[in-house]
Amino acid sequence: MNTNHDFAIHRIQKEYERQKNIKPFNKYIVIYRAMKTCIENNEFPNDWLLPSTRILANELLLSRTTVIKAYELLLLEKTISSKTGSGYRVSYDNVAITKKQNVNLNNTNQDLYPAISGKGQAYLENISLLNRLTTNNLAFKPGLPPIDVFPVHQWKKLLNTYWRHVKSSGLSYSQSTGLKELKTSISNYLKVSRNISCNSEHIIIVSGSLQSLYLIANTLIDKNDSVILENPLFPNVHSVFKSSQANLIPIDIDDQGIMIKDMNSFIHKKPKLIHVTPSNHYPLGTKMSLKRRTELVHWASANKALIIENDYENEIANTTSTMPTIYSLDTEDRTIYIGTFNRLLHPSIRLGYMIVPSYLIDVVEGLQEHSHRFISPSIQTVMNQFIEKNYLYQHVKNCIETARVRHDLFLTEFEKECKSMYIESKSFSSFHVVAYFKEAVGEKFELDIIAKLNQINITAFSLSKCYIGISKRQGLIFGYASIRSNLMKKEIKKMGDII
Repeated sequence: MNTNHDFAIHRIQKEYERQKNIKPFNKYIVIYRAMKTCIENNEFPNDWLLPSTRILANELLLSRTTVIKAYELLLLEKTISSKTGSGYRVSYDNVAITKKQNVNLNNTNQDLYPAISGKGQAYLENISLLNRLTTNNLAFKPGLPPIDVFPVHQWKKLLNTYWRHVKSSGLSYSQSTGLKELKTSISNYLKVSRNISCNSEHIIIVSGSLQSLYLIANTLIDKNDSVILENPLFPNVHSVFKSSQANLIPIDIDDQGIMIKDMNSFIHKKPKLIHVTPSNHYPLGTKMSLKRRTELVHWASANKALIIENDYENEIANTTSTMPTIYSLDTEDRTIYIGTFNRLLHPSIRLGYMIVPSYLIDVVEGLQEHSHRFISPSIQTVMNQFIEKNYLYQHVKNCIETARVRHDLFLTEFEKECKSMYIESKSFSSFHVVAYFKEAVGEKFELDIIAKLNQINITAFSLSKCYIGISKRQGLIFGYASIRSNLMKKEIKKMGDII
C-alpha cells in the first residue's frame, strides 16, 4: 500500500474512534468529522494524496457509499479537492489551521518563551550578509565552476561500486574528522599540487569553507575578541565572525596583498586571527607577494595570532606560476589552511577540508561531535577514489581549459555590450570577474541593477557588500565559468540592455 495512505488511514482511524461517541452518530458524519479534524489540525500537508474511497472503506470496515458521502461533504466545503484520475487531495485554501505550528512567530508574544541567545540573535541579524541566492540562474552566478564538464559518469561509476561492495559496518557512525583514506589522499594531493607537507591527522574533512570558518570561530573566538580581515572580503567570512560577536578589524589591500603596516595600529587589540586569501584575493583577484606572505607570518608570530589561509581556487590562480603557501612558510604551526572541492567540482558535493594546528585538533573534533558529526562516508570514499585514480587532476585540467575560453569570451562580449562598465585587465586567475561602473554610483544604484538583472534570470553579486563599513568602490561580481560559450553572447546581450 502507498506509504502516504498508510499514514493517513492510521490518523483517520484514530480520530474516527474518538469521534464515534459524539452526536450525531451517522457513520458518514463521523468519518467526515474525523477527516476534517485531521486536516484542520494540519496533520496532512497541503496537496497530500488521501486514500481512495474503496481503500478507506475496506480499512474502516464501512460501506464505500458511506465513505463517498463523507468525501462529498469535504468536497462541498472545499476542504479537499479532486481531479479525474488524480484522486482526492488536501486543500488548505479554505481551511482554518488551528495547530500551534502555524502561528506567525512575528506576532507571537515573545515574553511567553525563553530569550534567544545573544549569539543566536547575531547570526539571525547577519544572515543578510551571506551570498546565498536560492535562484537557479547559472548566468552569471559567482562561485560556480564549469559544472557542465564535471565527469558525472565517472563519479556515478565510483559511487555504484561503493554501494555494491559496502559492508554493513560501513553504515555505522564514522570518524568525525574524516576517513583516514581520504585525508591521506588529500595530504598527497596537496604535496604534489601545492608543495604542502602536512600530517594527514591534521586534516579535518568538512562540508565546505563556511563550515571551516564556523568551527574555527567557535573554537577560538569569545565575544569582543579581535579578528583581522582583508577589506573587501567574502561576505560569508564577514558574516561568520560578526555573528560570533568578534571585534572586526578591516585592513585594506594594495597590489601586494593585505597591508601589514596598517595592522600595526591594532597590535594593542591583540587579534587572535588573521583571515587572508593570498593565492587569489576575493573579490579583487590580487595575489599576495612572497615578501608580504613572509611579513605576515612574522607579524603573526610576534603577536601570537593565528593565520587562516583561505586558499580557494588555488588550482585556477596558479596555472602558470606557483608561490609558496603561507602554510609552508610557517614554521610555528600557527596557520589554518582551508580548501574546498565545492568551487572546483560543483557546490552540491559539499566537501572541503582544513589543516589545523596540533593544539586545535581535539577541540575542533569535539565541536564536530556535538554538531554535524561527520560527512557522508560514501561521498568521502568516492572522493578518495576520484583523487587516487587521477580523475581530479584530469578534471582540473579540463576545467581550466574550458574556463579560460569562457573567460576571454566574457571579457570580449562584456566590453561590447556593457559600455557603462569596465573590467580591469588581469590575467585569467579565477572563475569570477569584477566589473566597475565608469561613473560614480551609489550602493542603491548597484543593488537596483542586481535586482533588475535577477528579473531576467541573470545573477550578479554586489561589490559593495564585500566591504566592511563604507564601500570604497561599487561594482558587480560575475561568474562566467558555468555558462556555455554558445549561450554566453545571448545572456550578455540581455545584461547589456539593463546595464
